[in-house]
Amino acid sequence: MPVRKKVAVLISGRGSNLKALIDAEQDAYDITLVVSNVQDAGGLAIGRAAGIATFALAHKGIARAEFDAIVDAQLRHHRIEAVALAGYMRILSPEFVERWAGRMINVHPSLLPLYKGLHTHERAIAAGDAQGGCSVHLVTAGLDDGPVLAQAAVPILPGDTADTLAARVLVEEHRLYPQTLADLVRTL
Repeated sequence: MPVRKKVAVLISGRGSNLKALIDAEQDAYDITLVVSNVQDAGGLAIGRAAGIATFALAHKGIARAEFDAIVDAQLRHHRIEAVALAGYMRILSPEFVERWAGRMINVHPSLLPLYKGLHTHERAIAAGDAQGGCSVHLVTAGLDDGPVLAQAAVPILPGDTADTLAARVLVEEHRLYPQTLADLVRTL
């Protein structure tokens, strides 16, 4: 049986993608740490309920490189082998990105390279796009700019709002992200 890779999931919010990753754990990975830059993020409770170690520290007032060094120390302490960003709403320092190059992925709610950053669903609807979707990509120093590993598209329906489109895209994120993470860690 293959050895499962130790994965940390970085979150800032409710943790729905974290839950999907936990629920889909298979022979490829084992989530052993949840890190948040928001001390009361809902996803921390999901991690704790699953028996996963958690670490939370508010980033306000801490320089980016210093904060990321603290997070990196936690990852090293837990012997993490790969990192999954799941709604982590903080731009990472170049040093942190370099340290985890090729071993850190992100799920983004658009069909990259379209709509990097925030408000992706509103932007897709406003542009009159026929479809929206999600992408899982390797994290690089550029915002939502790393190589795309997988994508899933959903139609934009007449009368869609950002919320209705987001709900359908989230279903695809929950399906796509665990498989892509498993595929990545099998190559490490």
